[in-house]
Amino acid sequence: MHVGVCKIRLRMPENGSLKDKRHVVKSIIGRVKNRFDVAVAEVEDNDDRRFAAIGVSCISNDSRHANEILSKVAGFVAGAGFEAEVLGYSTEIIPVFEMDEDIPFPADYP
Repeated sequence: MHVGVCKIRLRMPENGSLKDKRHVVKSIIGRVKNRFDVAVAEVEDNDDRRFAAIGVSCISNDSRHANEILSKVAGFVAGAGFEAEVLGYSTEIIPVFEMDEDIPFPADYP
């Protein structure tokens, strides 16, 4: 199992207030959630009206698939015409529970 994590840095120079920023960020988060099967949230710069960072995560049985999903999300955010400029993004794929044999169930497991 692999957990993919991506942080996308955004700049919104046209925003005049935090309310404007939150509107843009919520729009991005909502559209990403609707289009991709990922978890997404604002993760940094909550009190800066010009910048934001959103975190995206997914789980897959294949590291290449997790990386592909996150790359598609970053491309979507960059090319979907949001009122935000993508400054950059970084991804990390983390292997979890890689074992040669299955974990046995307890004897009293139903």
